[in-house]
Amino acid sequence: MLENTNLSRRTFLGAAGGMAALSLAACGGGSSEGAAGGTTEGTVGGGTLTVGSAYGPSSFDPQNCSSAFCLSANMNVMEGLYDIDFHDYSTSDGLCVGDPVWVDDNTCEITLREGATFSTGDPVTPEDVIHSFERAKADGMMYVSFLTMFESIEKKDDTTLTVKVTIPNFSLIKERLGIIKVTPASLSDDDAAAQPIGTGPWMYSEVSDTYVVLEPNPSYNGSHPAQDNEIRIDSLTDPTARVTAQQEGTTLISESVPPESIAQVEAAGCRIDQVQGFGTRFIMFNVKKAPWDDVRVRQAIMYSLNTDQMIQNAFSGLAGKPTCYLPESFTNYHQASTIYDYDLDKAQSLLADAGVKPGTIELRTTDNAQVVAMGTQAQQDIQALGFTVNLTSDQSPATYAAIDQADDSWDILIAPGDPSCFGGDTDLLLNWWFGDNIWMQTRCAWNGSDEWKQLNGLMADALEKSGDEQQDCWNQCFDIIADNCVLYPILQVVTPTASWSENMSPAGSAVQNFSGIGTTGVALADVATVNA
Repeated sequence: MLENTNLSRRTFLGAAGGMAALSLAACGGGSSEGAAGGTTEGTVGGGTLTVGSAYGPSSFDPQNCSSAFCLSANMNVMEGLYDIDFHDYSTSDGLCVGDPVWVDDNTCEITLREGATFSTGDPVTPEDVIHSFERAKADGMMYVSFLTMFESIEKKDDTTLTVKVTIPNFSLIKERLGIIKVTPASLSDDDAAAQPIGTGPWMYSEVSDTYVVLEPNPSYNGSHPAQDNEIRIDSLTDPTARVTAQQEGTTLISESVPPESIAQVEAAGCRIDQVQGFGTRFIMFNVKKAPWDDVRVRQAIMYSLNTDQMIQNAFSGLAGKPTCYLPESFTNYHQASTIYDYDLDKAQSLLADAGVKPGTIELRTTDNAQVVAMGTQAQQDIQALGFTVNLTSDQSPATYAAIDQADDSWDILIAPGDPSCFGGDTDLLLNWWFGDNIWMQTRCAWNGSDEWKQLNGLMADALEKSGDEQQDCWNQCFDIIADNCVLYPILQVVTPTASWSENMSPAGSAVQNFSGIGTTGVALADVATVNA
């Protein structure tokens, strides 16, 4: 029987030292042999764990956060009732103890961890959990669409919560409760956005526009205590600055290593974990107008794109060609009924069958450098079909503002997206783009079609099932999404993360127990410095 959400494996493609973490002596010092055979000696913990982020901070509000920088920092400060391990999207106890206990098909009870305390020293109460849940479900909040199956969370007694759901025996309850991070009921919205308070192993000490500093939470009583004196996360959005900081040892961990810099960073002594994730560079068609309302024309464009060439030219090989909406490394992967290999003859045949004479079209992309490169090649590939393609690249807000005007001035969009930074269960990943939301209502405007209605019916059915029956529903979803290709991955990216895991940095320190993840940010639970 298939599990519902976990990755089948962590896919490290060509990682310099493999997946094994350092096996260190007990705290206090000694010798440690790294995964690649290198040896480091030093004291475990008690240092500063330094991280170079590829992103900048905005709102830290854990109930309404979409910033890659802030989400990653919050992982160390906040807990949900359940926690999500972003290496494999498995769940474990966070602020609760044990699995939900089902009282009836739509009601379960969850017990809070004894002695759980905020970093302020105040004990966690059921009222804090309820307040956090109600904020997360409020109109306009980021995660509302992920939480529609929750009817209520109520207090049973001082240590027990009663959770009511609309889906009988909801199989993904732990994954979805993990999205809701618990903060004090007394915390104002402004304070939540600026410097939230949590129950995790770390707490915010300094917050600025360019970095944050975390210090150990003295009140933490969970199973992943802080081992260092502080964590410092610097916003290093310039790739050159980020690579330089990692080479020099200013940072011990660096996310999003540019493909062209991987050999250089490895040569300096770092390990590079290359993890295939869900991170998508997708194509979306304006199905409100001809010829994109004809599936044959959409498929013709898909077959005209030389994806293998895009992966080599724009990503230096660090991306996968989709054979499903999910990458092959995800447990719920199932090869889709339609796979878009480059086939110009087939593309031209589909256009002829549709009776379409190529004209002038508007292709838009966001200004991400890799996406711009994809757009340039897509322009050439589509022009090989006979279209004249006007290409416009702009910042994301401007790009979506133009599309959201719904004035039909665009034809095709190529852009990045990665909802797996919120969680990795298959329903969440499907709902991000294909639920009853802005994507399907106005941007792509596919929600009036019979195919969309069939897709959403299957998505709803899957939530009421588990195991093989649930997988069968999702397999049908994958086929519908691939066959219709109104919004579909062109490729799925590999995330390279550098760490001083096998050698001491020039600054005389390293890290133990670190491995990269396949989405934005870094996971630091149980990671500690090793200092010479």
